[in-house]
Amino acid sequence: MVRSLRLAVVLIALIVAAPVARAAEAVDLLLVLAADVSRSVDGAKYQLQREGYAQALSDPRVLNAISSGLNRRIAICFVEWSGVASQQVVIDWTLIDGPKAAREFGDKLMESRRSFADRTSISGAIEFSVAQFARAPYEAKRRTIDVSGDGTNNSGRDVTAARDDAVALGITINGLVILSDHPLPWNPEHTNPPGGLANYYRNNVMGGPGSFVMEAKDFHSFGQAIISKLIAEIADARTPRKGGAQRSLE
Repeated sequence: MVRSLRLAVVLIALIVAAPVARAAEAVDLLLVLAADVSRSVDGAKYQLQREGYAQALSDPRVLNAISSGLNRRIAICFVEWSGVASQQVVIDWTLIDGPKAAREFGDKLMESRRSFADRTSISGAIEFSVAQFARAPYEAKRRTIDVSGDGTNNSGRDVTAARDDAVALGITINGLVILSDHPLPWNPEHTNPPGGLANYYRNNVMGGPGSFVMEAKDFHSFGQAIISKLIAEIADARTPRKGGAQRSLE
């Protein structure tokens, strides 16, 4: 009898102490920013890319787009990627709901060290980015991977297979192509493939409803390109489009 009472007390204590399951906080968009840091991206290009992301999030046009959504907030995870086994979360899922959160995200990004300088596995980047959605402490009807890069997939599995697997899960993949004026001497078709890098991304990387590719003519125009792309992605979260379309930054 005493043993039964003790067991009952323990069970009650465990029930009381158990954490109450809570629904994940709703946001308008779950966005993985996947930045290319392969060896074709030198130190100067890397810095311009980091600054572009950091400044874009605090741009009034981006903040206005965020505040226009149903939930008035989005969640972002920043990933750097390179070779097939070289991906890293630089900044984990962060709620962006206004200037303060955007500024803090940008400051943290600028303080972070470069993760890799390896080959270019876009397929590995997509697979790693897909896995991050399962860890998100937020929920959204729209999940997007934002891949920026300056070259073709040259490491890991076929990029179209990785793209198709992600799209089958309801994930949209957009691309931001960073064009190179001067092809790599040792592998010119990596950064300047036949038909152009934007066309390569359109055919092999982008996918899902409302997907698109934008071009930055060079790393110096990357900042404006990421602003335009973020606004488009946030707008898509409010009013999803059907089909895919390519866009080019002029």
